[in-house]
Amino acid sequence: MIQHGFRTLMVGSDTASFDKESAVFSRLKDYSAKMKDLYVIVFSLKKDGFAEISDSEKNLHIIPTNSSSRLMYFFDAIKIGKKIIKKNGFSINSSALSCQDPFESGIVGLYLKSKFHLPLQIQVHTDFLSPYFKNSFLNRVRVFISRFTIHKSNNIRVVSSVIKESIEKKFPKMGAKISILPIFVDLEGIEKTLEGNSLSQNKFSKDFFMFSRLSKEKRFDIALLSFKKVVENFPDAGLTIFGSGKEKGNIEKMITELDLEGNVILNEPKINTEILSDFKRDQGIFLLTSEFEGYGMTLIEAGVSGFPVVTTKVGIAKTSLFESDKNCFICEVGDVDCIAKSMIDFITNEEKRKSFGNNLRVSIKNISTNRDVYVSQYVGLLESILKK
Repeated sequence: MIQHGFRTLMVGSDTASFDKESAVFSRLKDYSAKMKDLYVIVFSLKKDGFAEISDSEKNLHIIPTNSSSRLMYFFDAIKIGKKIIKKNGFSINSSALSCQDPFESGIVGLYLKSKFHLPLQIQVHTDFLSPYFKNSFLNRVRVFISRFTIHKSNNIRVVSSVIKESIEKKFPKMGAKISILPIFVDLEGIEKTLEGNSLSQNKFSKDFFMFSRLSKEKRFDIALLSFKKVVENFPDAGLTIFGSGKEKGNIEKMITELDLEGNVILNEPKINTEILSDFKRDQGIFLLTSEFEGYGMTLIEAGVSGFPVVTTKVGIAKTSLFESDKNCFICEVGDVDCIAKSMIDFITNEEKRKSFGNNLRVSIKNISTNRDVYVSQYVGLLESILKK
């Protein structure tokens, strides 16, 4: 049942939108149920073979750009966007644009805003103003692009107070309102999945685990150097890494160089709740060594599952929700000694493992919201920028 009479055109790059079993697709259906229409343009390559999805009952339309190359994403998205806006009667007081980042999709949104005078929301999911984000030429270009998209937007949705503060500091004369809406994490679903779990699938008596993309900013080199110090004191300790990505070869090489083949397992990615189900809550310890995170959803997922956490000071771990030495251990980025010391502290102190895990779980549950409330907040941010 349609509760709101406005249309939205989104632009992004999450190809999970085409997977009808994914959480992304499920959320899009929830959003569209509260709109007159929701159109989602997704950057994609023609060779990927994605087809348009139209769900008339939910007023949801997901359109791939099917571009010949990544360089064509911008032009193809604009072409599709112009056609959607003209054909479906988008107007300044009953339609909104939303872009999933202030970079490539943000430029598309900025063009469409300028041409059709529609209100624009820019979403920011990563701490792009962190000095660690600028570790590549492409990311430096993205930061440059953000100067224009941020200033020209009508609303900026960020996923944490840390990102909000960094944007306000960088763009003090910005006119757009910044709204904080964290990434939705299905806490009830996670707890239900893990309910009654008492079996561990792994072979180590002292278990650490990580799950993420195998990319440079995740700093697996720091994780392995820290873990090497742990193994020097506890030869039976183990680290299991779940993920895939460009850094896989470098990680494998470093495991060999540090003589950790018998202590580190590198597994293919799985659904996060399946990974969490592989470990006993009183035995597994979650490790994150990233140099930057936009939010850090894995921290929330591991934390609400009751696992003790060792993390670098990134993303949501920079907020008051995470309190070092009370509900987790937090170290500065790249601090191998601190990370190793924290890992060893959890190994040798069973009471800390239990109390920290429980404390973080309670803290997260206290600030959590259910799916219906989250969807209403998400749609409400878009509705708030409509020209009255």
